[in-house]
Amino acid sequence: MSDTLTAFAEYASHPEFRPGQKQLVDLTELTGWDEDYVQLMQAQAQKAEAFTGQNAQTLIVYLAPTLVGQKLARIALRSWEPFPAVVPMVQESEQPALSILGIPHDSISQLLSRTA
Repeated sequence: MSDTLTAFAEYASHPEFRPGQKQLVDLTELTGWDEDYVQLMQAQAQKAEAFTGQNAQTLIVYLAPTLVGQKLARIALRSWEPFPAVVPMVQESEQPALSILGIPHDSISQLLSRTA
């Protein structure tokens, strides 16, 4: 969770960050997590503050093909319930996740190779 908090702080302070940017949270490689619910809620609170500014609506797609990823994604989904400006979804495979976000690629590796 500390890595998540650090990465999000860097993202939120980036000059190109804007509320309302679509989010892809790739949980594909997740093998476990420390189940520190206090830190998880702290991370979600920081994200909520950033995502709900300027009357923006933020779409978040959690890519969760594994059981552990799906468990964490379900917890995250519940944490967004009080925030109607955040629209979270869970997908089990890359192509539908990217499609929902309006990204015309079939895989994350294809997306990254085309933008690099």
